[in-house]
Parts: sequence; structure tokens; C-alpha cells
Amino acid sequence: MGAYAPPDDGSLWAAADPPPRDGCSLEVLIDGAEALPRIAAAIEGAQRSVHIAGWHVTPGFGLTRDQSAQPLRELLASVAERVDVRVLLWAGAPVPLFDPKRRDVRRVRDELVRGTRVRCALDAKERPMHCHHEKLVVVDGDVAFVGGIDMTSLAGDRYDEPRHPVRGGIGWHDVSTRIRGPAVADVDEHFAARWSEVTGEPIATCPPPAPAGSTTLQIVRTVPERVYEFLPRGDFRILESYVRALRSAQSFVYLENQFLWSPEIVRILAAKLRDPPSPDFRLVVLLPAHPNNGADDTRGQLGVLAEADADAHRFLAATIQSRTGSVTDALYVHAKVGIVDDAWLTIGSANVNEHSLFNDSEMNVVTCDPQIARDTRLRLWAEHLERSSDEVAGDPARVVDELWRPTAKQPGGHLRELPGVSRRSAALRGPLQSLVVDG
Repeated sequence: MGAYAPPDDGSLWAAADPPPRDGCSLEVLIDGAEALPRIAAAIEGAQRSVHIAGWHVTPGFGLTRDQSAQPLRELLASVAERVDVRVLLWAGAPVPLFDPKRRDVRRVRDELVRGTRVRCALDAKERPMHCHHEKLVVVDGDVAFVGGIDMTSLAGDRYDEPRHPVRGGIGWHDVSTRIRGPAVADVDEHFAARWSEVTGEPIATCPPPAPAGSTTLQIVRTVPERVYEFLPRGDFRILESYVRALRSAQSFVYLENQFLWSPEIVRILAAKLRDPPSPDFRLVVLLPAHPNNGADDTRGQLGVLAEADADAHRFLAATIQSRTGSVTDALYVHAKVGIVDDAWLTIGSANVNEHSLFNDSEMNVVTCDPQIARDTRLRLWAEHLERSSDEVAGDPARVVDELWRPTAKQPGGHLRELPGVSRRSAALRGPLQSLVVDG
């Protein structure tokens, strides 16, 4: 597979279609309190169409939390009175051992369409024990949201703030993007292809939008082979994009993800730690303290990285927790962000595991805009370190050594070092446990 070993041609863009698109704009939306109201406003202002593809939705989910907020079902029902509203959901786990179960998803569909003009289709064209994991919203073919945030409260309320206060339930750190310009057509065409194959109803997609900025973006996907007729050989360019970027790393790699148990990715990172491309090379990964599956697999791969680092202190694995004053509580890291050398940035739905790189349907957006990459890193680092952007704006190696590492070792803080990293204790379980559905 070419995605494993793309040519070492110096390009950070994945090969094949869709190619990088010039003339775009990309806004990075950090945490639900920023992203979800923007999605709600775009849906409410729709003039022609609303297309939503998700892992799961909750009809009563509130995208905003003011007193006049409409739950998702009522918002879509209202908009569907004047424009076409289509919702494409994963049909749910075929074996009722995992959530969402198929009967629960059918109830969601029935609730969305009952007494409304909303159209909802359930996509069961998946590999056994895998899912459709992308989180997409396209409005009027003019604006798209691509990221990691599902409009659901299943397993946790996705609406959370950057300061992550303790709130009586698991907190939720996540990231999405708002895209304008020609790349929106690539998102909408993917939705249309899936919808048409699942329902048999062709959708007339809009022409590519006019330029809306000066940023070049590329939409990359995972689509397993032999699932859809429109892509019989699949698409694995999220893996290719990561491989190209990580292989190019000279100064630092920063990853936020729900999982880190892809041997293909860890192999590249371990090689960078064993033979650093520069004296100040650093690798920082932010992960949940208790992922919903694959915890041993992540610990095993972190052990591979710790062994490769050989106590050189180039590698740090950390997590975050909700905090109000001296009270802390659980916080789930669900973001899927990769930043390399402030030269490459990806955000989307893909985890760094075998699900997302080979077996689930996923979508990420990639840019090589240094300003957007750096600004995103500084915003995330300021949030996690509870400092201003100016305080984290220095040399990345210095910030990791002087701020990240000491802060993560302080007890009772928002940021903390991940405990119990083993040395190769479960390094090979990730591919085996990819048979378990994750959200």
C-alpha cells in the first residue's frame, strides 16, 4: 500500500485526489463551546441545503446553552421547512455489545424524521466491528465543518469550555474546523457519494465555491476497500499524510489524540527519538487518562517511545483533567490534532490507531500554512498550560522543558504526566484490538 511508504519527494501533501486546493480559509475551533454554536449558526442560516455525516447524534443535544437554544432535532426540523436537510449516520454496532446499538440508532432516526422534513439515512456499509466515524457538516455547499466533535451526549457531553471547569460529568476536550473556499466541494462530494450509495438517491452537488482566503487546504480520507462502489480500492491518505509529515519532522511533533497505538506511526516517531534530527527535537503527545478502549495498547506504544527516548527527555506523554479551584475531575481528550514543526497541521476525525487509518471512514483537513499551524499550537498550549499565548510563544524545546514538563509533574493541576508507561508491555495489541468499535 502506497500510504505506508509514500515517495520521499519532500512534499507534505498526499498524492491523488482530492488535491490541495488554493484560495481557502480555515478557522480552528477549539472545544465545543466555540465550535458547536458556530455550527448551529451556519445550519440556522442555510439557504439551500444542510448535509450532516456523523458517528452518532442525540436529537435533544443542545449546540448552544442559552435559554432560547433549540435542541438539534428542533433546529433541523425548523430549517428543513425551507431547505433540504440530510443526515447520514453510522447504523450502529451490529453486535449489541457496543454503543451505539443499531436499535438505538434506529430510534434516533425515527425521532429526527417524525413529523419533520428531515431526511435521515443509516449507513451499514461498514467492515465488521468497525464504523463510520467522520464528523462533517456542509451548509449550502459553501461552508464545511470538519473535525472530531459529534453532536451527541452519548458517553459524555461534547459541549465544554477551554478552561474545562468541573461540571458534574466527564469533561470533553475536542477540536473542529470551519472551512470556506474550493475545498468545501471535496467535503460535500464525499457526503454526496456516500448518501447516493446508501440511499440510491443521487444528489446534485454545488459547484466549487469561489476563493474565500489565501490558505491551501487538502481534504484527506480513510475509506476501507471493498466497502463502497465509488471507491472500491479504498482511500488511505490520512495515513499517507501523517507518514509524510512525521518523516519530515526536524524540530518537534505535537499530537493530541484519543489513541496512540498505530505501529506504523509509532515506528516513525521512535526512529526520530533514537536518531534526533536536531539537538532540540521534542515529541509531546496529549492523550486521555482513560481511553474507552485500547488503554494497554496505548501504554505499550508509549513504552516503545520511552525506550527509544532512552531518558534523553525529548519525549513527554501527558493528559489533562477538569479543574475548578482545587477540585479536579475526569476530562476526556477526544481531539485529533497533529502539528509538525509549525509547518504542517491536520485536524479531523481520525485517531492514531488501526480503526481510523485502515478500517473506519474518516476525514481530516490538512494545511501547510505556518501561521495557522503555529497559532493553533499556541492556543492549545496556552489552554493546557493555563498560561497566555505570549508565555508559550518561545522556542518549542524550551517551552516543553521549562513549562510542559514541570507543570505536568505538579500534583493537582490541570495538566499532568501520564503515569504507568510500560516498556513494550502491549506494543502489538493495537492491531488485534482494532476489532473493537470505538467512538
